[in-house]
Amino acid sequence: MDWPRLEDDGPWDRWRRHWRLQPGVTFLDHGSKGPPPRAVMAAWMGWIRRIDANPRQFYARTGDGHMQSARQRLADFVGCDADDLAFMINTTMGMHAIAASFPLRAGDEVLLSNHAYGVVRRTWQRACDRAGAKLVIQRLSWPFVSAGQVVEEYFAGVTPRTRLAVFDHVTSPTGAILPVEALCRRGRELGLVVCVDGAHAPGMLPLEISKLDCDFYAASCHKWLCAAAGSGFLYAHPRAQGLIEPLVVDWSVSWRDVWWCGTRDFTPFLSVPAAIDFLERAGLAAFRRRTHALARYARERIGEMTGLEPLVSDSPDWYGSMASLPLPPGDTAALHEALWTRHGIEVSLGPWEDRNLIRVSCHLYNTPEDIDRLVEALRENQGR
Repeated sequence: MDWPRLEDDGPWDRWRRHWRLQPGVTFLDHGSKGPPPRAVMAAWMGWIRRIDANPRQFYARTGDGHMQSARQRLADFVGCDADDLAFMINTTMGMHAIAASFPLRAGDEVLLSNHAYGVVRRTWQRACDRAGAKLVIQRLSWPFVSAGQVVEEYFAGVTPRTRLAVFDHVTSPTGAILPVEALCRRGRELGLVVCVDGAHAPGMLPLEISKLDCDFYAASCHKWLCAAAGSGFLYAHPRAQGLIEPLVVDWSVSWRDVWWCGTRDFTPFLSVPAAIDFLERAGLAAFRRRTHALARYARERIGEMTGLEPLVSDSPDWYGSMASLPLPPGDTAALHEALWTRHGIEVSLGPWEDRNLIRVSCHLYNTPEDIDRLVEALRENQGR
């Protein structure tokens, strides 16, 4: 098998030198936490040194301007007004800010799908428990065939008591791209408050959040965008900003200060423009094309080995830079340990519902040889 072939973009391995990856490690878990490239690390460390040289200068005089500039750069990248975007530590914190503020009442219902990230599910379960509301988990059957199928199956869980629809842009356990535009449109037509978990979307996919007409969109910048850990954001449509209450009682002056704490480390947020610059210099189209090709190669090779059907159709409409594939029954914890201790491979795998899944996440530092190494290791450790 001699694909993926992207000769117009140069050799596959030329990108690895931009990262400080541990020698001997095959890192195929960028979807959990992507390491920042050297250029982003340099910008991040530069901000740490700059602030530490005179903290008072930053916190009392110049910090607001630098943060506003970084927020504007991110807003331009994800397609929204900067006044509608707040920096958050990560997607989980953004989702928590919504759940902690949203005025649920006894008897209300919140709708999620069975593909929702486990922590998001727990966050909304707690909010529902506190209010006497009900969390509804709507099952999406697979393989996904059409956007219409996903929309109809998801909104089949709506009842007259449903107040909030929460769904993913790119699902975490199954790596699938959901038809977020159609989901947002239907949610608004039904009069629901619409909340999107966009953890994996920035960088992996082109974004124009304001055109989605969702009420909330929470995402992380430390994944495909490769910013420093601790950088994410929460978008709130102007009609929904009044619902957000501060998580911390501090010197808050607007809804964007929901996370504000005077001694918060701002440097991860200030690294975001450097991360955007890096991907744009690399070429966003080339990045997306390459990483999708690697994910497709993983689907092909792992599917050949297992004979099991993928979760989604073979199209960039359904998956981007990562792919989740079914594995045969077995001890996933033992397999995960063997991949690391015996082969130096970092990859996400474990049970999901009634099957085992392996999620292969790729970035520019990965090569087809990384996928080949994973497949051989899986073959060697079958039955563990």
